Amino acid sequence: MEDQQLQGSDLTDAEQDREVHSEAVELGATEEAQTPRKRFSLNATSVAVGISAALFVAAGAFAGAAVQPYLMDRAAVDTKLDIARTAAEAITTLWTYTPDDMDKLPDRSAKYLSGDFQDQYRKYVDAIAPTNKQAKVTNSTEVVGAAVESLAGPNATAIVYTNTTSKSPLTKDIPSTKYLSYRVELTRDGSHWLVTKMTTVTSLDLTPKL
Repeated sequence: MEDQQLQGSDLTDAEQDREVHSEAVELGATEEAQTPRKRFSLNATSVAVGISAALFVAAGAFAGAAVQPYLMDRAAVDTKLDIARTAAEAITTLWTYTPDDMDKLPDRSAKYLSGDFQDQYRKYVDAIAPTNKQAKVTNSTEVVGAAVESLAGPNATAIVYTNTTSKSPLTKDIPSTKYLSYRVELTRDGSHWLVTKMTTVTSLDLTPKL
C-alpha cells in the first residue's frame, strides 16, 4: 500500500515536472513571439518621430515663407500711413492761421517743407501777410481725407481733401467755406517725409448764398 502511494506520488511529481516544463516552453515561446513585436514597435516609433520632425521643419519653412511677404506688406502700409499723415499735417499747418500768428507761419511750416517749395511758400506768406493782418483774416483748414497716390523709392505723392473756412470782420465774420483738394509731392529725408511741391486739384466754394 505504501509502495502504491509512493508510486502514485512519483507519478504526480513527474506530471508536475511536465507541467512546469510545458509552462516554461509556452512562456519562452511567448517571449520569443513578443520580441519581434517590441522591435516593430520601436521601429514604428522611430519612423513616427522622423516624420514628425520632417513635418515640423516643413511647417517652419512654410511659416517663414508666409511671414516674409506679410512683413513687407506691413512695412509698406506703415510707410504709406506716415506719408498720408505728414501730408495732412503739412496742409493743416500751411493753411491755418490768425492775424496774430500769421507772421510765424513760415517758421511753423518749415519742418514739413523742403527745397525750393519752402522758399516759395515763405515768399507767398510774406506777400499776403500785410493785407490779411489788416483785414484780420482767420483761416482754418480741416483735413477730411488723405491717401497715397504713388510711392516709388524716396518719392511719393499724396492727395489731401480739406474743408477750409475763412472769416473777417470786413465780411461781418460770415464764414466763407471752400472744399479744396491738393496733390502733395513728398521726398524722404532720413526718417522724415518733406513736401517739395503742392498743387490744387479741386476748388469748390461752399459758402451759403444769402
